[in-house]
Amino acid sequence: MSDPQKVADRPGAAPPGVNSVDRFFKISARGSTFAREIRGGFATFFTMAYILVLNPIILGSAKDKFGDQLDAVQLTTATALVAAIMTIIMGVGGNLPIALAAGLGLNAVVAFQIAPLMSWDDAMGLVVLEGLLICVLVVTGLREAVMHAIPQPLKQAISVGIGLFIALIGFVDAGFVTRVPDAANTTVPVQLGGTGTLTGWPILVFCLGVLLTIGLLARRVKGAILISIVTMTAVAMIINSVADIKTWGLTTPAWPDKVVDTPDFGLIGHFSLFGAFGETTAITVVLLIFTLILSDFFDTMGTVVGITAEAGLLDEQGRVPGLGRVLLIDGAAAVAGGAASASSATSYIESAAGVGEGSRTGFSNLVTGGLFALALFLTPLLTIVPLQAAAPALVAVGFLMMTQVKHIDWDKYEIAIPAFLTIAVMPFTYSITNGIGAGFLAYVVIKTVLGKAKEIHWLLWGTSALFLVYFAIDPIEQILGVK
Repeated sequence: MSDPQKVADRPGAAPPGVNSVDRFFKISARGSTFAREIRGGFATFFTMAYILVLNPIILGSAKDKFGDQLDAVQLTTATALVAAIMTIIMGVGGNLPIALAAGLGLNAVVAFQIAPLMSWDDAMGLVVLEGLLICVLVVTGLREAVMHAIPQPLKQAISVGIGLFIALIGFVDAGFVTRVPDAANTTVPVQLGGTGTLTGWPILVFCLGVLLTIGLLARRVKGAILISIVTMTAVAMIINSVADIKTWGLTTPAWPDKVVDTPDFGLIGHFSLFGAFGETTAITVVLLIFTLILSDFFDTMGTVVGITAEAGLLDEQGRVPGLGRVLLIDGAAAVAGGAASASSATSYIESAAGVGEGSRTGFSNLVTGGLFALALFLTPLLTIVPLQAAAPALVAVGFLMMTQVKHIDWDKYEIAIPAFLTIAVMPFTYSITNGIGAGFLAYVVIKTVLGKAKEIHWLLWGTSALFLVYFAIDPIEQILGVK
């Protein structure tokens, strides 16, 4: 984290604003210029624009309880719309160079954990509820209480576990890892490729995409993920035009009939606020909402503090300027994401790219948000990306989230074991909720066994009790005669 003293060290110290826009955003006062803000806005957009491709792929590849799937074109429109509106609102209301869009990890929870239990409308209703509850927590000041309840290493373990889960989804979506067809007669549940070996042009596109992405990341190239997606999509289109491959999956890399089209807002407003309670047990609904809150809650806090510190905007006490407004806007973004069926929107750590290019104010958000708005009309171009070209980005994001593992004290078993279970259970059970529950329960049990029960916050006791019921829901239902 950057030192608060960086505020005074920034170049171009605090001349008076040259016009009303400058004074409103404090561009000159923060040692920035319009050119830097514009450049930073472009950098942020190009480092996070991959979400316009990945979010429709992640949400669009999943089915709800009734076998329905969301339309990829409509998902692209919804994703761009929410990102554009909430990024601009953060710029004007929070005056920080932090862009927002559908959260990776959060959309995986919605797609693979929530939707299979209910309809898409019900699932998006839970996202709206999550956002509303976050807003309530911000307004009442309870956010800090929850922050203190969960040990920092467990928060980091959750990020790492989600990273591994996302990477696994990338490998599976690309066909690099597949389920063994006759798994009942073998001890090996998964395999390399479709037959134990890598075959076919689509897999080659994925492998080359992974190599390209990690190479660009290693060289610290700005926009590495987006560059890889665009490049491998072009390669896939060339291969498809020559070989006419039929095994690309959901999306075939072929040039569309038109590049520009009218946005399709068909998913906007399709959510049921309390419909989930009629599809599954109340305890399951509560735990699913908690999972969304937890994932969104702490990622946002880390992102906001980290970006603000890097920009040298923390005050003398290390506090974020206007933190209450910023967190409230972030909570509202979750509501907007659910209401638009784009999944929960949240603050993006990729905003650091804009800060690196000179962004210091919310003015850069106007640029980033404007580019997302422009993307609304380029949906046909954005929906030609095959899974094999986009999946390397999931692997890369998994790596980036995995880096949090270095902050966990692995020599301290009372935290290392719960952290390990959190990380391992998520990908191994294909469930983020299961991983969080396993970690919480292990933490409470180990602390109690060591005679340190008093160190456990009451909120963690309550949450662990909910998870205990969650894991034991089947025998409990049998005892109660529900089944």
